[in-house]
Amino acid sequence: MTRRSRFAALAAPAFWLCLVGAVTLALIPHPPELREVGDKAQHMFAFGTLAFLGAFAFPQFPKPRMAERLSFLGALIEVMQSIPSLHRDCDINDWIADTIAILVVLTLLHVLNWPRRRR
Repeated sequence: MTRRSRFAALAAPAFWLCLVGAVTLALIPHPPELREVGDKAQHMFAFGTLAFLGAFAFPQFPKPRMAERLSFLGALIEVMQSIPSLHRDCDINDWIADTIAILVVLTLLHVLNWPRRRR
């Protein structure tokens, strides 16, 4: 197994694990606080990681559609955070931070032609 195929094989489970982790942390009432890292940076790190892993896990999936789906997930999380019993804040700026991170990562990967699509 080549190094590239090994990474691709690990990317899909890593993507799903990160997705479940990000959604869980976003929707629990009292998530752990990282005071040294700002809220927007946490959003950008989470969604940038999802975009990176998603590009490698699903190389045949068009990057614009991946950006759309991940951005929609970010918006959906913000809407869910408006549920009063979660004691969370719905903030459109969080969704904007998510979307910026997704677009930056997927654009860089596109410019680098990375990952290359299998034929």
